[in-house]
Amino acid sequence: MKAYELVLQRIEAEIAGGRLGIGARLPGERALAEDMGVSRTSVREAVRVLEAMGIVRTAVGSGPDAGALIVAEPRSPLASALRLHVATSHIPIADVVQTRILLESWAVREASGKASDGELAGVAQLLDAMDDRELSPERFHVLDAEFHVSLVAMAGNVLVSTVMAALREAIHSYVMAAVADISDWPAVANDLRAEHRAVFEAVRSGAGERAATLVAEHIDGFYRAARLR
Repeated sequence: MKAYELVLQRIEAEIAGGRLGIGARLPGERALAEDMGVSRTSVREAVRVLEAMGIVRTAVGSGPDAGALIVAEPRSPLASALRLHVATSHIPIADVVQTRILLESWAVREASGKASDGELAGVAQLLDAMDDRELSPERFHVLDAEFHVSLVAMAGNVLVSTVMAALREAIHSYVMAAVADISDWPAVANDLRAEHRAVFEAVRSGAGERAATLVAEHIDGFYRAARLR
């Protein structure tokens, strides 16, 4: 095992054991190196890996904000990894679409009739914002992504929400490239608005099975219209 992997194991054990938590700062580079009997280069490499994984955030300098801080930001690194695998065709777009359908169908079924008034109000605001006919396709799809991620979040499963958000980010560029080739974008956008409203109303009224069917048809229909399937 490489020296930096030993450092990773040590930090993982500290987090798992509750001795390091969100907001805690890792011991300094020199202190960790001396304590574990490894080089400072190995410690530095381990911290870089943790930062890429979204486990720590680092800041240089000598002030109170310097060093490596334990955080919980898995969405960005997961999205980056997925984006690279999609780009290499290791993960086909069709598989991403199928995974979205599985996650969102489960999530809206789970959230139906259980979402709080505050959660529902937040989603309703996104729908209202998407009603603006002057929105660019780019802005529409930013709001669209927020809508779907918010729907999934109402199910209350942090891992599913994180994976869902990462999936949306990973294929954003492919979606936007496909939208540019849609001949009648205003008509497609109108259909998407109506479908969003239908899914939302099903969730709000507690019609879980209907919400699951509608969201599956909505996702599959858009990717077929955009010729991404």
